[in-house]
Amino acid sequence: MVEFRKKSVQDIDVSGKTVLIRVDYNVPMKDGAIQEDMRISSSLSTIRYVLDQGARKVILISHMGRPEGTFVPELSLAPCAQKLAELLPDKVVRFSDMIYGPDAKAAVDALPDGGVLLLENLRFVPDEEKNSVDFAKAIIAATGAEIFVQDGFAVIHRAHASTDAIARLLPAVAGFLVEQEVANLEAAMSNPQRPLLIIVGGAKVDDKQPLIDKFLTIADKIAVGGKIAADGYVNASPNVYVAEDFVRDGNGNRLDIGPVSTQKIVQMINESKTIIWNGTLGMVEDERYSHASLAVARAMGESHDMTIVGGGDTTSFVEKVLKTNGELTFNLISTGGGACLELLSGKKLPGLEVLQDK
Repeated sequence: MVEFRKKSVQDIDVSGKTVLIRVDYNVPMKDGAIQEDMRISSSLSTIRYVLDQGARKVILISHMGRPEGTFVPELSLAPCAQKLAELLPDKVVRFSDMIYGPDAKAAVDALPDGGVLLLENLRFVPDEEKNSVDFAKAIIAATGAEIFVQDGFAVIHRAHASTDAIARLLPAVAGFLVEQEVANLEAAMSNPQRPLLIIVGGAKVDDKQPLIDKFLTIADKIAVGGKIAADGYVNASPNVYVAEDFVRDGNGNRLDIGPVSTQKIVQMINESKTIIWNGTLGMVEDERYSHASLAVARAMGESHDMTIVGGGDTTSFVEKVLKTNGELTFNLISTGGGACLELLSGKKLPGLEVLQDK
């Protein structure tokens, strides 16, 4: 990995301090139950480290979904607090249904030293997405936070109160998840083991074109699949391969790339040392059209080289694959689709840039 250029939680003294950590608990829910807890479990190393270093209290903030600044019961973070308590059985873990104000402060005051408190969904308040300084100050006042740790990689491409404003009001450093993701992705961009292969799928060419453009002069090969290829994507660059055959439904819709294209991409994986995959290659929610993505996941997971899964739907798909293919391993399964895509495309991430430099 390249050296991480920002201060991390290891570079600051948290002993005796109340530490505010921005996590990403935007987990998939169904009928009030968490379907996949990777984002919660990914936060444990930072939480445990801070507590082991003698932090007095740990306060967690996060969002879930897009409630558009109003209270939506189905998007409450209460189930996440319950799951976190299961994952931290030796710690006191509590939940506050308020984010700021007297009730939130009372919840913080009642939390025993060494405890963890998760506040309610930040996006229930419109000021979160407005990057309101007053909202940031209200959270700090209620929690008594003295240090801010940014560990929500999936949101650091947004300039929100919990990614930007708070970081300007407190000593702000990165958590282990942010450090790991950024360092791995920047290493893959700046000094990759070669050959370097980029696999691009998904549905929106406008989202993926900056990534393709960025890697045209960096990658040895770029393979394009998914709806982008199905819709007729054309690129004349000699290092770009666009899927050439497709699996169709009864109406003729191209819903997965075909066996010829799949085999060519798997061969590219086998011949590469660094592989970055962003965007599924078919409509994977239907198993009939997930064969190409499954073949790519298996080929990457059996590789002993640098393998990076680029967040969003790709990460969700790979997590499902791992439930029945536990022998597969990846160097990085990113928790952030948009953040991963923007970082790989060479864009600045506001929530990263605002952190203290080393």
